[in-house]
Amino acid sequence: MDLQAILHDIDATLRPRLGQAGTVASYIPALARVSPHQFGIAVHTCDGREFAAGDAATPFSIQSVSKVFTLTMAMRHYGEALWERIGREPSGNPFNSLVQLEYEQGRPRNPFINAGAIAVADRLASRNPAPGGAKADILAFLVGEPVTYDEEVARSEAQTGFRNLAMANFMKSFGKLDHDVATVLDVYFHQCALALDCRQLARAAAFLAMDGAHPLGRSRAPVCTERQTRRINSLMLTCGTYDAAGDVAFLIGLPCKSGVGGGIIAVVPDTLALCVWSPALDATGNSLLGLQALELFVAKTGLSVF
Repeated sequence: MDLQAILHDIDATLRPRLGQAGTVASYIPALARVSPHQFGIAVHTCDGREFAAGDAATPFSIQSVSKVFTLTMAMRHYGEALWERIGREPSGNPFNSLVQLEYEQGRPRNPFINAGAIAVADRLASRNPAPGGAKADILAFLVGEPVTYDEEVARSEAQTGFRNLAMANFMKSFGKLDHDVATVLDVYFHQCALALDCRQLARAAAFLAMDGAHPLGRSRAPVCTERQTRRINSLMLTCGTYDAAGDVAFLIGLPCKSGVGGGIIAVVPDTLALCVWSPALDATGNSLLGLQALELFVAKTGLSVF
């Protein structure tokens, strides 16, 4: 199939809708200023081909998309022990819910809601407490290019992340965090402030379509095992788009992970990874046009895990 033509067609279909619906993540001041009149889409295939359309070369704050890569790091380092403090079930609640965390005594429902990602950050802080460092390194390793943080976004998150602070303190009160709250949140806020474009994120996510092999060539060291790759994909399918995961699985049928910066990565095992980006979000915190783009992509290509 002509993937480049498909991406251009999706861009042409959705571009007239930019700015007509949805809202940017205004509760993070640095993201509130991002123009909603942007849309990008990119694909990286398992045989190394890349295709892109729209604003695919514009860097953006990847926010919760980063949770896929920090989870990968934690699974590599800790194996099954990682799950002693983190569940693997869909939450069915907003990604920053405090109610569920209290009911379950500080054990997050899954690693892709905020509390779960904070628990993962606590694990990673045991190996590298620096807020930058390893988190950017794994993405640079996957992309083959330097990766940077948006320090303004990191500061903005730290200054306004009161619910995340509350969750971290709550987890600490139950003995579910080893490090002090400030250290853990510094790691977490910086991972959310990583800035990449669609082309880079599609490439970075491609190991999930390749049984854990490195997206820039199987001669390179694998990113994770085939078994770990299957588990990450399964968590993306069931938990990767907040409390809309059921609808996304029903309408799109691909493992996905979204972020409130407007990015979504998706995986077609043994075929390709793709990234869509448009900053305006729906009520669940997922990119409104990003989800529409994924629906169009699946409809035009027939690709699905079902």
